[in-house]
Amino acid sequence: MDIIFIITYAIWLISEVTLNRMLHSKITDRQHADKNSLNIIWIVIVLAVSIAVTVSMMYYLPIVSGPVIRYIGLAVIFGGILLRLASIITLGRFFTVDVTIREGHQLKKDGLYAFLRHPSYFASLLSFIGFGLSLNNWISLVLVVAAIVTVFILRIKVEEKVLTEQFGEEYINYRNRVKGLIPFIW
Repeated sequence: MDIIFIITYAIWLISEVTLNRMLHSKITDRQHADKNSLNIIWIVIVLAVSIAVTVSMMYYLPIVSGPVIRYIGLAVIFGGILLRLASIITLGRFFTVDVTIREGHQLKKDGLYAFLRHPSYFASLLSFIGFGLSLNNWISLVLVVAAIVTVFILRIKVEEKVLTEQFGEEYINYRNRVKGLIPFIW
């Protein structure tokens, strides 16, 4: 494996581990709203990535012949990282890696959140699509994307229940107007 792949994967992993360590809820935040969904996400990610890599080494089912798609995958990973950071910065102090409501929490409906209710999840999904492309294996791509979409849908349900409880009609109206995970689709 080229050093560029190792560096890209390392940057992606370090960015996610750093976010996970730095952006947890505080004792003053609403506790126990997460329903262990963060732990489930991490378990699914580790399993899906491990299986996807193993499958890509065992079975040759290229998405495209040649190495170009693998480098496109790396670019998509970086695009996902940057979009995720932008969505975190846009949400500001209200962003946490676990589902919670912070003191003084306000519903964010502008910036990236005017186009998508969960731009951070979309950005992560984009990185996983890039990862699947970088493996250049159809089975690996489908497997990792299906696993991530499934776990993100479960997490979104937990998060949207909490947001509806907190913001009521305001969130329901926002949810009815703005797509959830995939722009223009869902």
